[in-house]
Amino acid sequence: MTFKTPDECQDMTDVREAIDALDRDIVALLRHRQDYLDAAARIKTDINTVRDEARVAAVISKVKAEARRAGLSEEIAETVWNAVIEASITYEHHRWLELRRD
Repeated sequence: MTFKTPDECQDMTDVREAIDALDRDIVALLRHRQDYLDAAARIKTDINTVRDEARVAAVISKVKAEARRAGLSEEIAETVWNAVIEASITYEHHRWLELRRD
């Protein structure tokens, strides 16, 4: 679906349609990211490695650098990725247990 650029938006309907379209794209990307969480849960042999604080710090650092490069507020990027990371760790933890239930 195509949507108007921010400069082309004439009213809040235009803005909301564009944001809704972007949200659909973000959901699709998060779903793809989740596939890698499934792979990590399958590959990791120790549940204690699901949370890796050094990796969390590295991801946040990379995201903030990419935010700067892309012109995105670092505060937005860090807040969003902290939430994504915490949700991802919880998901991976549950998947790790689920895969070893038998």
